[in-house]
Amino acid sequence: MHAPSLTHIGADGQADMVDVGAKAETQRIAIAEGAVIMRRETLDMILAGNAKKGDVIGVARIAGIMAAKRTHELIPLCHPLLLDKVGVEIEPDASLPGLRVTATARVTGKTGVEMEALTAASVACLTIYDMAKAVDREMELTGIRLVEKSGGKSGDFRRSER
Repeated sequence: MHAPSLTHIGADGQADMVDVGAKAETQRIAIAEGAVIMRRETLDMILAGNAKKGDVIGVARIAGIMAAKRTHELIPLCHPLLLDKVGVEIEPDASLPGLRVTATARVTGKTGVEMEALTAASVACLTIYDMAKAVDREMELTGIRLVEKSGGKSGDFRRSER
């Protein structure tokens, strides 16, 4: 088995878009997560629906979905994908305190959807921050990471608990 190498670097060392033309279409799924840590009062305000800008969780969910659909416009060398499904779930977590975001992306295609899931989770977290920053500028975006992925030549991945 050979050592892993970077797929977006050509033989000459230059950035290069991966050619997926010869790859088989398979169902590919990726799940990413992130969190926004905030003051308990900020979380209570969001959950009560009292944020000045409106429904923080609803808007953040839509923003995450929209971001996944535009990942190829935001991340250089990403392929545009015809996504089958993007879901963004946002749940309160009193232990943070804050909100936990889980984004799932699914496609039947020739390349994976990890970047779409990660983009959805990231933008949902950024939107939560934007909508509540007037009352809590010390919020912290944290833990944005791939949780699992399936499909494709590289096989399945599930983050191990450390």
